Parts: sequence; structure tokens; C-alpha cells
Amino acid sequence: MTIQPDISKQPHLPSLEIDVLKTFVAIIETGSFSKAAERVFRSPSAVSMQIKKLEAVLERPLFQRDTRSLTVTADGEMLLSYARRILSLNDEVVSHFTLPDMSGTVRLGAAEDYGARLLPVILQRFAKSHPNIAVNVVMESANAMMKSLEEGQLDVVMITTSHRQPPMPGSKILLEEKLAWVGLKGGCAYDRDPLPVSLWEKGCAWRDTAVGALEASGREYRVAYQSAQTQAQRAAILADLAIAPFAASLIEPPLVKLGPECGLPELDNYQVRLMANPTLDPAAQAVFNHVVACFEAFKAGELECIPG
Repeated sequence: MTIQPDISKQPHLPSLEIDVLKTFVAIIETGSFSKAAERVFRSPSAVSMQIKKLEAVLERPLFQRDTRSLTVTADGEMLLSYARRILSLNDEVVSHFTLPDMSGTVRLGAAEDYGARLLPVILQRFAKSHPNIAVNVVMESANAMMKSLEEGQLDVVMITTSHRQPPMPGSKILLEEKLAWVGLKGGCAYDRDPLPVSLWEKGCAWRDTAVGALEASGREYRVAYQSAQTQAQRAAILADLAIAPFAASLIEPPLVKLGPECGLPELDNYQVRLMANPTLDPAAQAVFNHVVACFEAFKAGELECIPG
């Protein structure tokens, strides 16, 4: 015979509030109380009160704070792991009961630049809210993906293109920003003649923009590296063997933006666009809507790329 424990004799433990855990995670992900307050739509003082309450419940300090920095304690690091698991489970449970019971497979095409850095984060979120929908990702050139979309081999496609390119009916502009020349901090590749550049394959909007700007300015150049992979472009820059046109929002140390002071012409704007088949099933429509929402969060500073 199995003896059940007498719950009434067990010590009563306080419960952790979901909203407080969300605030705690937001502080660590944004690196500050004020930015976390914006993310969770609370005042900085309310956020501070939440963390004081959480520290009182756990009887441990979670942060070391001074006027210049915010550091997570060892107990805070441990709580972060638990908090993310609790929040993930909470989302899974709520999604199970409140979201439509959708299932299926969605074929998504993505440009390699944002596809490698931002798409994994987007799909991780989507998997939590739609666990029964499988998303198969293809990363190819924009021309190849557009052809696959027209032939019905892909459901949703995310491409980078010139802002001058007329948008297709039903397409959504996810992001628009200027391209920037990028080089190694302290490097001298930009000062060589002819200018060594690292470019994508022909047909790439970033390549066309960069080549057009160089030729219009009369700057001599040579294509020192050509690849369809962003990591190959980054490797050439890190070795100070070339410079390259890059998305401004993807620049991070030790890469730096190079401008007219380096003898380089200004680059035009580009766009990230999302397109889909005219007849989407509910699963594909859910993916489309989710990508749009995540790019809005990315532009608001609420979603970060995977480091390059």
C-alpha cells in the first residue's frame, strides 16, 4: 500500500508571480531596469518594487547595483534558468487552451543575412506558441526564392531588396534602413587602391547597391571575395582583407561603420520584405503574422539577433 504524504504537515512555500518573473528576465535581457520597464509597460519604480519583493520572497539578492553598472548575482543566474523554464511552460499551457488548434508544415524561405541571425530567435518563439506547426526553412538567393514562391514550392518568403523596387501585392515591409560600409575597427582595407570589397553573388540587392555607388563615385575597386554566406563576408572583414556593404542593424564590434571620411560613397536604403502565396492556410498565415510581429519587436529593441 502506498502512503500519500500529508500535505497539511508540509511547510508552506510562497508562490512566484509570473509577471514578476517576466520583469526579472526583461531586466537581464535588456541590461537595465529602465529598459525593462519599457518592455513590461511599467514604471521604473514599479519594476524596482517587483524585484525587491522577489528578493524578499527568495531571501537572496539577485542583482548588484551601483550608479554605473548592473550585475547579476550567482543566485540571480540560477533563478534566470528557472524563470525561463517557468515562463515557457506558462506560455505552452496558455497557448494550448487559448490558441486555435493548428497543425501542419509551413515552407519558409529567408535571406541568409537575417535568416541566420534573427530567424532562429523568431522560430524559437513561434515553436512555443504553435508547437504543432513545423516550419521548414530554405535559405537561397532572392531570385531563387521568388521563383519557388511563384511555383508554389514555398509558402512565405523573406527577402532583402532595394527600396526602389516596387512592392508586390500583399507584401509587407518588415524593415527599411540604410546600407553601410563595414570594416574592421583599426583596419586599413578601406585605404587600399583599388578598394578590396567582399560581395554577395550577382543579383543581390546589397551587391547592386554597393557596385552602383562605387561606379558612380569613380572609386576603383576589385571584388576580393564573393560568397552567398554572411559569415564569409564577416571573415574577410575580420582579417582586414576587404570591406563590405552591411545592414546597419547587424553591425557589432569589432566591425565598424565606414563613411565619407574614408573616401567611400553613401549607400542607398534597402528593405526586408515578407511575401506569401495568395492562398495561405491558417498555419502559414500564423507564421506570416508572427514574423511581422517579431520584426516590430526587433525594431523596438525588444528582440535581439544571435551574435555574429
